[in-house]
Amino acid sequence: MMKKLILMIALSLPLSYFASIGNNVNAEITIPSYAKWGRVAMEETRAKYPDAQIIDYLHIGKETKGDTSVEKFKLWLKGKDKEFGVFIDISYNSKTEEVIKVTYKETDR
Repeated sequence: MMKKLILMIALSLPLSYFASIGNNVNAEITIPSYAKWGRVAMEETRAKYPDAQIIDYLHIGKETKGDTSVEKFKLWLKGKDKEFGVFIDISYNSKTEEVIKVTYKETDR
């Protein structure tokens, strides 16, 4: 599962990120700061939609207000009868990283 998550995160990075690595075989790929929250988004989505498969992943961005941060994602799911998107916002305490709430909004785009 971790390899799949790393691959999904890598696929969400722009090609220019990999071009900057060049041909250096010893180059390390830095895991984005939102990786932890992407994993949470996928776990929460699997729990809410157990019969659907996550087929795409996008980190939209992060908002911070005071001690609260919100990581925003869009996941694309494939169910038995349809494909659909889910916008997921994960609100958490910026200092303790304790999840405050997770919200979902389905979309057909």
